[in-house]
Formats: sequence, structure tokens, C-alpha cells
Amino acid sequence: MSDLSDLLLSPAEMSAVDAAAAASGIDSFGLMERAGAAVAAAALRLHPGSLRFVVLCGPGNNGGDAYVAARHLRESGAAVALFHLGDPSRLRGDAARARAGCAVEGEGLGLYRPATGDVVIDGLFGAGLTREVPEDVRALIGRVAEAGLPVLAIDLPSGLDGRTGKVLGAAFAAHNTITFMTRKPGHLLMPGRELCGELEVFDIGIPARIIRAEASGIVAENTPEAWKGVLPAEHLETHKYKRGHLVVFSGEADKTGAARMSAISGLKAGAGLVTIAAPRAAMAANAAHLTAVMLHAVDDEAELEDWLSDRRMQTFILGPGFGIGARARGFVKALAERRLVLDADGISSFKDDPHELYDLFRGEPRLVLTPHEGEFTRLFPDIGGDKSLGKVDKAVAAARRANAAIVYKGADTVIASPDGRALINTNAPAWLATAGSGDVLAGIIGGLLAQGLPAFEAAAAGVWLHGQAGHRAGKGLTAEELAAAVLPL
Repeated sequence: MSDLSDLLLSPAEMSAVDAAAAASGIDSFGLMERAGAAVAAAALRLHPGSLRFVVLCGPGNNGGDAYVAARHLRESGAAVALFHLGDPSRLRGDAARARAGCAVEGEGLGLYRPATGDVVIDGLFGAGLTREVPEDVRALIGRVAEAGLPVLAIDLPSGLDGRTGKVLGAAFAAHNTITFMTRKPGHLLMPGRELCGELEVFDIGIPARIIRAEASGIVAENTPEAWKGVLPAEHLETHKYKRGHLVVFSGEADKTGAARMSAISGLKAGAGLVTIAAPRAAMAANAAHLTAVMLHAVDDEAELEDWLSDRRMQTFILGPGFGIGARARGFVKALAERRLVLDADGISSFKDDPHELYDLFRGEPRLVLTPHEGEFTRLFPDIGGDKSLGKVDKAVAAARRANAAIVYKGADTVIASPDGRALINTNAPAWLATAGSGDVLAGIIGGLLAQGLPAFEAAAAGVWLHGQAGHRAGKGLTAEELAAAVLPL
């Protein structure tokens, strides 16, 4: 499976893979047989003390996998009860064949009453669900949750959208999920990632060439494979200016800590030089805490424009602790021809007229925006408020509109490019949710931008490094400890 470990296939793409496999001469029922057998084997391995396996069979191929699993469980000597959704006589194709081969008599779904010692095998819908679950399924999900029974989901817990990870009315919270050949975006996006429990990917024998032929490749997990090809080469003759000069703008004297977090993180991420540009009234507060980071006084746009005559300075971070308002907008306007990470207050400064920001950064993408949920909705209110869109859809739409790399932050941070590419990040520990963590992230991205990485790759690599630093710093970390744990690529 390592050859496919980087891929995420949408449910539609996976359906195309199944069709292409059948068209190539591969026995589709043989694939179903291997899938169901894998589920049965997982159930026996994970729940050796189960008193009864309760197999829930849906009206499609997910239900077919469940019928095969029920047959294998019964043949292994396990106690099995089977409950079906709808009229099983209406099944067609491989699913009907799977039911015909299963000697376990089924009952209607509404007749299941959870009992102590039950393990539920969910084969109702899988990843292809696109509408809310019917009321009888919602009621069943509630009964299983109330009883606290372990659930093993086939492909994806029923009630989850495999493309977006959203709950469609109600969804099982699985202890384990078994999927086949590749993961889907819904396995990684919240709340799907949490509701899947432990995820296993089982190879049922579809050739990788068929899968890759149907995969769009525009959505993937954020791993070094996605961006290591653009990392700068290390040479013995390098010097600090070749590694880039990063500038971080500081807020007023009582709001300088955020900029310092970004500056230290940018330096740790590999920038050759880092300067904090601060109002004169904030110089002393910053100087008292800095050694390797330089300081430069900038009070207004005129001073900034004059300083920008030094063309070696090409990469900037604006937002952490900076303050919201016209001064931030003016500074961003002065930086329109440079590379910029716009975070926090910098983003919120454009909430009343976001197109003012977008119009400044046309051409080759050189802007990185790092909004959390609230900031995203302020900057892209129509996109953020569209409930028909998943997080990846929203991030890509925002990236295209702003001509920027978007880091849509959260437990399932999505990094998107104006060209439609998107990466879902999975390596961030829960304890990164602490004050100052976003300032560190902005600094890491800025440090990578300063070294010449394109905006999208710098954003993606920065998010991944941020997660790695969180693991190194450990539970209970502070932003200072997180910044200290940053290592360069």
C-alpha cells in the first residue's frame, strides 16, 4: 500500500476506480469478497471477547461487503445477528450475490436492540452518502451511542460525507474503520477524522495503475512528499543573505510578544536574517528580549517606503499583535510587490473591503493568508457561510479569489493554492491549541518564504513543521517552548 499512501480519492473517484477495474477484467465480486473477509478478520482481531457481532447491511455495495463479513464471521464460529436497511430482495449485482451467499437470516433495521457484549459492524452507507440519513438510521445511531457499543465501520462510518467529512444528520462514532485501497478526504477532515476512530487501509487487489489513472491528485495529505522537491539545496558557500531576510512587524509597546514569537520561529525555520520592524515607542520593549533578531524603527508608511528601497528585503510577516485598522492596510499596500504572510490583525484589517487586499496581489502568488474559522468568514463571508461546501472546497475557492496560498486553520488545517491544489494536515497534536501558536506558525511560513519556497509549498511545509514542533515540545507547551522546538527542513 505504500505506493498509494499519498493519495486521497473522493467517493466519485473511487467509484470510477471500481468501474475501471471491472472493465479491465478484474472480478468485481472477488474484490467484494476480499473486502468483506478483511472486515471479518479485523472484527475478530479487535474484539476477541465479543458475545455477538451485529452486522448492519445497507442497500448498496457497502451492504454487500457487510453480507460477506457476516458469512465469514459465522463460518469462524462467532455469534452473528444481521439487520438490513430496506428490502434486501431489491439488491442487485454483487450485493445481491453476497446476500445470497450469506446463511445468516436478517431482520429489519428497526428491530435491533443493543445488548451487552454486542459489537456493531456498520455496513449501511460507506463513503458515498450525499444526503441526510433517514430517521430510522438516525434513531439506530442514537441507540448504539447510548449503549456505548463498539462500532467497526466499513469504508466510513455511516452518516459521514466521504468528500467533506461532514455529518449528514447523524453518524456513528466508530472505534475502528476499515477502508480499501486509499483513504478519502472524509477520513482526514473533521469531524470525520475523529468519528472514524483508528483507520486501517486494506489492499483488496486493484492495481495501482488503475487507481492513479482515476485520481485527480489535487487533494492529498500534507506530507513532505508534497513539497520536498522545491526545498532549497544546501551549499557550503551559502551565507545569510542567500538564506533570505525576513521582516516581522511589531505592534505597540504593550503588544510586542506576538511579533517576537514569529521572528524567533522564522529564524529557527532557516531564514538567514530576521528583523523586527517596530514603532519607536516599542523599540525598548523589543530590545529587552532579543539577541539574534535585529530591530528597525518604522512608524509610518513613509518610513516603510523609504526602508523598502533595500531590495534584499523581500519577505514580510504582518498581523501578529499589530493592531487592526488603516495603518495595517497602508503597510500591506506598501508591501504589494513583496512576499507577505498576512495573519491575525492583518487579515481582520481588510474585513470591510476584502477586494482591496485581493487587488494588491495579482500575478505570481506571493501572499499567504492564515485565517482561523472566524477570520476566514470575515474575509470570505459568502464562501465561509456556504453550508454546501466542505472545508477543502472553501479553502480552494478562497485561494482562487485572493490569488493567495490559504492556510485555513483548525484541527484539520487545509492548505490551498489558487491553482486548485489542496493539502489536508494531520500531524498537529491537540495541545497546539494554545495562545501564541498561530504566531509561531506565521513565523515558520515566513522563514520558508524567505528562503525562496513558493507560497503554497512554504505554507504547507510550515504547517507540517509546526505540527512536528508541537510533538517535540509536548503536552502543556507554551508558545515560547513551541518556538524553541522548531527545526529547519
